[in-house]
Amino acid sequence: QVQLVESGGGLVQAGGSLRLSCAASGSFFRLNTMSWYRQAPGKQRELVASVTTGGLTNYADSVKGRFTISRDNAKNTVYLYLQMNSLKPEDTAVYYCKAEPGGWVPAGSWGQGTQVTVSS
Repeated sequence: QVQLVESGGGLVQAGGSLRLSCAASGSFFRLNTMSWYRQAPGKQRELVASVTTGGLTNYADSVKGRFTISRDNAKNTVYLYLQMNSLKPEDTAVYYCKAEPGGWVPAGSWGQGTQVTVSS
Protein backbone atom coordinates (compact mmCIF):
# COMPACT_ATOMS: atom_id res chain seq x y z
CA GLN A 1 0.00 0.00 0.00
CA VAL A 2 1.33 3.42 -0.97
CA GLN A 3 1.96 5.41 2.16
CA LEU A 4 3.53 8.74 3.02
CA VAL A 5 3.72 9.76 6.67
CA GLU A 6 4.72 13.24 7.80
CA SER A 7 6.03 14.25 11.21
CA GLY A 8 7.72 17.18 12.90
CA GLY A 9 5.01 19.79 12.93
CA GLY A 10 4.18 21.84 16.00
CA LEU A 11 3.95 25.25 17.58
CA VAL A 12 6.90 27.62 17.35
CA GLN A 13 7.48 31.31 17.91
CA ALA A 14 8.24 33.63 15.03
CA GLY A 15 11.91 33.47 14.14
CA GLY A 16 12.18 29.87 15.26
CA SER A 17 12.87 26.69 13.33
CA LEU A 18 11.21 23.36 12.65
CA ARG A 19 12.19 20.31 10.66
CA LEU A 20 9.51 18.32 8.90
CA SER A 21 10.04 14.73 7.87
CA CYS A 22 8.17 12.46 5.50
CA ALA A 23 8.68 8.72 5.17
CA ALA A 24 7.55 7.31 1.83
CA SER A 25 7.38 3.54 2.16
CA GLY A 26 8.66 1.84 -0.96
CA SER A 27 11.93 2.04 -2.83
CA PHE A 28 10.00 2.84 -6.03
CA PHE A 29 9.59 6.41 -4.71
CA ARG A 30 13.19 6.93 -5.83
CA LEU A 31 11.73 7.54 -9.28
CA ASN A 32 9.50 10.39 -8.12
CA THR A 33 10.04 14.06 -7.65
CA MET A 34 9.08 14.73 -4.04
CA SER A 35 7.46 17.92 -2.81
CA TRP A 36 6.16 19.78 0.19
CA TYR A 37 2.88 21.69 -0.11
CA ARG A 38 0.99 23.72 2.45
CA GLN A 39 -2.54 24.89 2.96
CA ALA A 40 -3.49 27.71 5.26
CA PRO A 41 -7.10 28.17 6.47
CA GLY A 42 -9.26 29.63 3.72
CA LYS A 43 -6.50 29.40 1.12
CA GLN A 44 -5.62 27.06 -1.69
CA ARG A 45 -2.94 24.45 -1.29
CA GLU A 46 0.38 25.76 -2.60
CA LEU A 47 3.73 24.29 -3.54
CA VAL A 48 6.44 25.12 -1.02
CA ALA A 49 9.42 23.21 -2.39
CA SER A 50 10.30 20.21 -4.51
CA VAL A 51 13.33 18.03 -5.15
CA THR A 52 13.85 15.85 -8.21
CA THR A 53 15.32 12.38 -8.29
CA GLY A 54 18.61 13.98 -9.26
CA GLY A 55 18.55 16.43 -6.37
CA LEU A 56 17.49 19.59 -8.20
CA THR A 57 15.44 21.82 -5.93
CA ASN A 58 12.76 24.42 -6.46
CA TYR A 59 11.27 26.82 -3.91
CA ALA A 60 8.34 29.16 -3.67
CA ASP A 61 9.52 32.76 -3.59
CA SER A 62 8.00 33.20 -0.13
CA VAL A 63 10.33 30.60 1.42
CA LYS A 64 13.55 31.06 -0.57
CA GLY A 65 16.52 31.52 1.71
CA ARG A 66 14.59 30.27 4.76
CA PHE A 67 13.53 26.71 3.89
CA THR A 68 15.66 23.82 2.66
CA ILE A 69 14.28 20.64 1.10
CA SER A 70 16.28 17.42 0.99
CA ARG A 71 15.74 13.73 0.38
CA ASP A 72 17.40 10.49 1.38
CA ASN A 73 16.79 7.49 -0.87
CA ALA A 74 17.24 4.71 1.67
CA LYS A 75 16.90 1.03 0.81
CA ASN A 76 13.15 0.55 1.25
CA THR A 77 12.00 4.04 2.17
CA VAL A 78 12.49 7.49 0.71
CA TYR A 79 12.82 10.17 3.36
CA LEU A 80 11.90 13.75 2.57
CA TYR A 81 12.82 16.66 4.82
CA LEU A 82 11.97 20.33 5.06
CA GLN A 83 14.18 22.46 7.28
CA MET A 84 12.30 25.64 8.08
CA ASN A 85 14.19 28.57 9.59
CA SER A 86 13.21 32.16 10.38
CA LEU A 87 9.59 31.11 10.55
CA LYS A 88 6.89 33.73 10.19
CA PRO A 89 3.24 33.71 11.27
CA GLU A 90 2.27 33.53 7.61
CA ASP A 91 3.99 30.14 7.40
CA THR A 92 1.21 28.73 9.58
CA ALA A 93 -0.49 25.95 7.62
CA VAL A 94 -0.95 22.24 7.28
CA TYR A 95 2.10 20.91 5.45
CA TYR A 96 1.76 17.96 3.11
CA CYS A 97 4.33 15.65 1.60
CA LYS A 98 3.67 14.55 -1.96
CA ALA A 99 5.19 12.10 -4.39
CA GLU A 100 4.63 13.76 -7.76
CA PRO A 101 3.13 11.63 -10.53
CA GLY A 102 5.64 9.35 -12.22
CA GLY A 103 7.33 5.99 -12.16
CA TRP A 104 5.29 3.38 -10.28
CA VAL A 105 3.00 6.06 -8.83
CA PRO A 106 1.32 7.47 -11.94
CA ALA A 107 -1.28 9.43 -10.03
CA GLY A 108 1.09 10.70 -7.36
CA SER A 109 0.47 10.27 -3.66
CA TRP A 110 -0.18 12.56 -0.69
CA GLY A 111 0.59 12.30 2.97
CA GLN A 112 -2.00 13.11 5.63
CA GLY A 113 -0.43 16.44 6.59
CA THR A 114 1.17 17.92 9.69
CA GLN A 115 0.19 21.18 11.35
CA VAL A 116 2.72 24.00 11.67
CA THR A 117 1.70 26.99 13.77
CA VAL A 118 3.92 30.04 14.10
CA SER A 119 2.99 32.49 16.84
CA SER A 120 3.86 36.16 16.71
